[in-house]
Amino acid sequence: MNATANMQVTKRDGRLENINLDKIHRVIDWAAEGLENVSVSQVELSSHIQFYNGISTHDIHETIIKSAADLISADAPDYQYLAARLAMYHLRKIAYGEFEPPHLLAHVEKLVSLGKYDAHLLQDYNKEEFDELNQYIDHSRDMNFSYAAVKQLEGKYLVQNRVSHQIYESPQFLYLLVAMCLFAQYPKATRLGYVKKFYDAVSLFKISLPTPIMSGVRTPTRQFSSCVLIECDDSLDSINATTSAIVKYVSQRAGIGINAGRIRALGSEIRGGEAQHTGCIPFYKMFQAAVKSCSQGGVRGGAATLFYPLWHLEVESLLVLRNNRGVEENRVRHLDYGVQINRLLYTRLIKGGSITLFSPSDVTDLYEAFFADQDEFERLYQIYENDPNIRKRQVSAADLFSLLMQERAGTGRIYIQNVDHCNTHSPFDPKLAPVRQSNLCLEIALPTKPLNDINDENGEIALCTLSAFNLGALNDLSELEELSDLAVRALDALLDYQDYPVKAAYNATMNRRTLGIGVINYAYYLAKNGVKYSDGSANSLTHRTFEAIQYYLLKASLKLAQEFGACPKFNETTYAEGILPIDTYKKDLDNICKEPLHFDWEGLRADIKKYGLRNSTLTALMPSETSSQIANATNGIEPPRGLVSVKASKDGILKQVVPEFGRLQNQYELLWDMPGNEGYLHLVGIMQKFIDQSISANTNYDPKHFDNGRVPMKQLIKDLLTAYKFGVKTLYYQNTRDGTDDIQHDWQDDGCAGGACKI
Repeated sequence: MNATANMQVTKRDGRLENINLDKIHRVIDWAAEGLENVSVSQVELSSHIQFYNGISTHDIHETIIKSAADLISADAPDYQYLAARLAMYHLRKIAYGEFEPPHLLAHVEKLVSLGKYDAHLLQDYNKEEFDELNQYIDHSRDMNFSYAAVKQLEGKYLVQNRVSHQIYESPQFLYLLVAMCLFAQYPKATRLGYVKKFYDAVSLFKISLPTPIMSGVRTPTRQFSSCVLIECDDSLDSINATTSAIVKYVSQRAGIGINAGRIRALGSEIRGGEAQHTGCIPFYKMFQAAVKSCSQGGVRGGAATLFYPLWHLEVESLLVLRNNRGVEENRVRHLDYGVQINRLLYTRLIKGGSITLFSPSDVTDLYEAFFADQDEFERLYQIYENDPNIRKRQVSAADLFSLLMQERAGTGRIYIQNVDHCNTHSPFDPKLAPVRQSNLCLEIALPTKPLNDINDENGEIALCTLSAFNLGALNDLSELEELSDLAVRALDALLDYQDYPVKAAYNATMNRRTLGIGVINYAYYLAKNGVKYSDGSANSLTHRTFEAIQYYLLKASLKLAQEFGACPKFNETTYAEGILPIDTYKKDLDNICKEPLHFDWEGLRADIKKYGLRNSTLTALMPSETSSQIANATNGIEPPRGLVSVKASKDGILKQVVPEFGRLQNQYELLWDMPGNEGYLHLVGIMQKFIDQSISANTNYDPKHFDNGRVPMKQLIKDLLTAYKFGVKTLYYQNTRDGTDDIQHDWQDDGCAGGACKI
């Protein structure tokens, strides 16, 4: 007799009923339908369910899901979909008590009453519109997710109680309601058309949305910008205002960039010599405490990158702030750091010269020129070097760059900002609106102004609202025209839809209306086109692709400017002068890519000068680690570490197989198979030709490629100079293979950093 014959299970509503093994089998059978190389019996055998009287159906289902997920491999990639369907079945049972989702209107009414959804949805849309959209929503698309995607949705994006873990919605409601919120204020004659088109684009993974939008739009919390750039002046009032602004924004899911480069060096005079300044480190600690004060509602942890110039008088102490050696008093390890460099500093390195260090407070005009005018910076720098009345110190350029690169290699988290490229190849006129910092992930390059207090309306906090095109979902570049129109319209509408906890952020956003649209699935895109990162074969394809992206996005913003007007500070952009990204890129790129331009840039130039643009910026290439998983795509522009990627999260080990593994497994170029960074950096430079902000670009090293298993300093410096030569604005993580497995962890949310680099 079956040992379970007289056993009972506890249903989700608390009722007891007899165990029905056939029912369990039918659910797994349903989940396996149409999939290749999966075995229902193998899932059942591997689950090893220890039945006992009163076992909950919840526990049974969780065990079966884990069993299917453990079977995901390169030999049997479809288990990722079997596990996903089982997880989605489980998720819907938790959310609705049954598999079939409710009517859209009933669902929204319930969640508004619970305080989970924004009440404006019921005010802005009538019953007929809800009925029409209920007919349009396609809940079967929930079955297109991979297992890793479902677990990320459960953990980060679906509306839920993060204490009890009660989930209230399934993914198609998420996608449709985001579209309804963003287009709520469009004219009734056209808005449902836009809602449907945008819903299709995001639910079919053609447009990828970032964490703040997916987790926040439709809820009462209305702050959806992914990136917030805050600049600090050299005063206690400004430092306090900066700290307050950090707390306000980190609590609302934003990643923070802090420009603290103006803060004077240790030992500087205060009040005419009445006191000595304590230097940067105590104030950096203050910023760190502000960043870590909030967990961002359980969606992701607070994080920030702090920027300072390489010529700062305290630079040797600042470069080691993340270093594991030292004591707490001279370390600030829970921030990341962006080190700012320009042409003159690189020239001193190449020529074997010295770099003179100053306190920015002693040379305020030099600090301003560092961003606004490179020729003026060089003129002033040489004057101050020879001025005996200015406090200074000289160090070997080779020694200073070696310390920088050693700390970058050792921690993985010392980033690079080439401030001259950020201003000479920029949509902003550096004389009027210089770019003085980037953000947490090194892809945003926007003007900022310091706050003197939290209500300072003359300050400027830069926000950037993000999304990305899924290159793997494109059959032809012409598809980007409609996708660009949808993405720009949706994100531009979001700027008016969201709230602004700090006035300086509201003013800056309304004046500049900055967007950052990037890409995911680039590695798959290269694989299916039969080209590689490292050998130059992808150069022309990359040039054509990113030319199309920038052209169609500019065209979409031009169209919005004709409908709603140009952004108020369009006059502070180089676009207003008729200058386009194709005019200001590093011409060294022409030596590695001969691809011509394919679009009517002259016609576009004339129209932009005539009508303006709705948005000062349109492009930025972000890491997209988690949002790429949702679309079962490769991460941003990065090569995969393996054909099966493994990520450790609070939900356990998540395995995901690259797109079209069976057909393309031999076409993918994996990260650690690449001979070096040069080919990759060439591609980033080609992308940067068209990207108006910046790119989250990583450098990667496998010590096995070098003599004695040591990465030479000259190689690190060579790659840094290669990036600069081809116009790369920023460098993000430095990854070093340390001989262990390539499991990524939640704390490496946008990529895996660091490792045991040997210099």
